[in-house]
Amino acid sequence: MKKIVSVLLLGIAIFTFAFSSPALAADAASGAKVFSANCASCHAGGRNLVNAAKTLKKADLEKYGMYSAEAIVYQVTNGKGAMPAFKGRLKAEQIENVAAYVLQQADNGWKK
Repeated sequence: MKKIVSVLLLGIAIFTFAFSSPALAADAASGAKVFSANCASCHAGGRNLVNAAKTLKKADLEKYGMYSAEAIVYQVTNGKGAMPAFKGRLKAEQIENVAAYVLQQADNGWKK
């Protein structure tokens, strides 16, 4: 009986993890404010004024391996190329909020 219950519980756990998306504890509304103050000068409307090919639109984020909160947090924190690092300017929570906002906007096509 214990073996059946264990297998059943394992199956439920696998099913739950396989079909659920990871929760992002970040606050996209707060991220919008941080984005507006720090990112919009180069990325207004999801565009990229420095490198037009690498926008914040979903297709480009996916194409360049940036369609995840972890990838965006890393890029914003450390910078890359012409993009400055925000590690000393923004708190980790603010950067996580920006990542949540960017992903939310990318999923919505950057429509307000």
